[in-house]
Amino acid sequence: MTLKTSVIGFPRIGKNRELKFASEKYFKGELSANELEKTAAELRAYGWKKQAKAGITFIPSNDFSFYDNMLDTAFLLGAVPARYKTLGLCQLETYFAAAHGYQGEAGDVKALPMKKWFNTNYHYIVPELSDDMVLEVSAQNKALSEFNEAKSLGFQTVPTLIGPYTFLHLATYTGTKKARDFAESIIAAYIELSKSISAAGAEWISLAEPALVFDVSEEEKDLFVSIYKELITKLHSEAKIKITLQTYFGDIRDVYKEACELGFDAIGLDFVEGKKSLELLKSGFPQNTLLIAGLINGKNIWRADYSC
Repeated sequence: MTLKTSVIGFPRIGKNRELKFASEKYFKGELSANELEKTAAELRAYGWKKQAKAGITFIPSNDFSFYDNMLDTAFLLGAVPARYKTLGLCQLETYFAAAHGYQGEAGDVKALPMKKWFNTNYHYIVPELSDDMVLEVSAQNKALSEFNEAKSLGFQTVPTLIGPYTFLHLATYTGTKKARDFAESIIAAYIELSKSISAAGAEWISLAEPALVFDVSEEEKDLFVSIYKELITKLHSEAKIKITLQTYFGDIRDVYKEACELGFDAIGLDFVEGKKSLELLKSGFPQNTLLIAGLINGKNIWRADYSC
């Protein structure tokens, strides 16, 4: 049996912190948007080449971000609060306005709030959903464009996204609507997105659902199951694409049985911080489903010792 390897995401800052320096110059007006995008493309190409050279089987795309993957997902789904859109800025400037705030000729707005990303020292931008929002794939489809970018360089990648359950779970709601009220539109958006990348040649899509490591209530479990029951059926029948459920930052003891029954083509489990992951695996795992075993501690700054 040939061992397959997978990477959830590749560091985007650059070997010599190129993204940091380019971004700082952009904010100071010393670098154009096109030059910033060029630096980003060079960093993405470097990451894909590095992973391909290392023999990684499943190389991710859409893991790059100028700021934050949760913010990227919000913009991908059109979940951009009106106060940022009415500034009349270009897409990139609107994105940074939501990330950093904006004070200029177009107006004055504060950034979206940040929260700690699970048990890490990283902070993510908290999406804000209002009652009048309809979640749908943006015309600037980042997941599709970066898959095509990698393909043009000769790399077959797996587009990776924050999953719909985690996105809705971590978002804030400004009106009367809650997560379940957005389920129908987010399912439709992920189906449309998957169809577009499948048509471009993608064989897999990986959806990250780290929110499943939290204590999951019966209501939350029902939402997770209802989202993926429809999503997996449609992705298999209409998008003709394989789907990975990727989890990390702990084990998914509260929904393991349900996850195994839903029909994912691959399930990623954390065996570093997932205290019960091995016990759960021994209790059973679906046939014809690929197990992606998280064995490398991504928060460890030291080189991994593969002999251990």
